[in-house]
Amino acid sequence: MDAEALKSRTKELAKRIVRLCRSRPNSREANLIGNQIFRSGTAVGANYRAACRGRSKPDFVSKLGIVLEEADETLYWLELLTETEMVPVSQLESLMAETGELVAIFAASVKTARGD
Repeated sequence: MDAEALKSRTKELAKRIVRLCRSRPNSREANLIGNQIFRSGTAVGANYRAACRGRSKPDFVSKLGIVLEEADETLYWLELLTETEMVPVSQLESLMAETGELVAIFAASVKTARGD
């Protein structure tokens, strides 16, 4: 997958996260998780763009590692929303699948970039 396609996918992820946060239940715990998922879910694309502008290979690898961390954290918060029954699984299945795919892509990319 090329960089432009990943930029598009990560931006779409951010937009879906924003829409999710707008529609979440209004409770203290949903607000706290909403703040966390909003931060991590929108950071994936922003940090991927920064990684693409890396000044060196080590800089690229480091920034790509941050992208992976943010994507994995986003998946964690999505899982927590469903496992605590704040949001029905059926409502988040495709978003969780997309986030899981991005985690896998970025994990493989970090490994390749490191030369592992």
